Amino acid sequence: MKPNPTAPKPEPRWVRRKDARPEEITAAALNLFVERGYANTRLEDVAARAGVSKGTLYLYFANKQELFKAVVREGLASPIAEVQGMIDQYEGRAFDLLGMVLHGWWQRIGSTPISGIPKLILAEARNFPEIAEFYLAEVVRPGLEAISRIIERGVQAGEFRRVEAVHIAQLVFAPTLLVACWCNSLAPFDPDGMDPLRVIDEHLEMLRRGLAPDPG
Repeated sequence: MKPNPTAPKPEPRWVRRKDARPEEITAAALNLFVERGYANTRLEDVAARAGVSKGTLYLYFANKQELFKAVVREGLASPIAEVQGMIDQYEGRAFDLLGMVLHGWWQRIGSTPISGIPKLILAEARNFPEIAEFYLAEVVRPGLEAISRIIERGVQAGEFRRVEAVHIAQLVFAPTLLVACWCNSLAPFDPDGMDPLRVIDEHLEMLRRGLAPDPG
């Protein structure tokens, strides 16, 4: 029996899940980066954790650095872009917006595995300056810019006293770095040592008092 030339050819097996593969790979990579650090994470281990071949991984990511960038863009840069959009649309009080951003950080980042990436950057930046520069460009500077916009809005509206917005933005985000590092280092050894949500709430209260307009 001759084969039918018009019959559809079966697709290669990997094509059937092509759309899902990059997300599966970045999820596996995130877990390994957080567990082992950047230097000790191997692409073959990422592929095995994701349940794909190393060849399939290379269909989407040229090397470990590009994979790391994808993890950061997906888990950190994307939420920051969403915050920028929220700032554009929000018409309420600047302080309320600050609260939304900080609580949103905990929900989207601080309480999830992606919170381990800042600790990785602090630990390995000097050994891998290229990923440090990337992180500054894609995460740190856009994040500070977003918070600075909120502070400037509050100053212009008379809701906040006159301050240097960029310095206040650094202070706003400093406790999030502390919480992220704690949760990914000492928390397993001292589960009751820090209540992240309580820290965020108390931080917001200090900001409310510290940014209040000068009397008179």
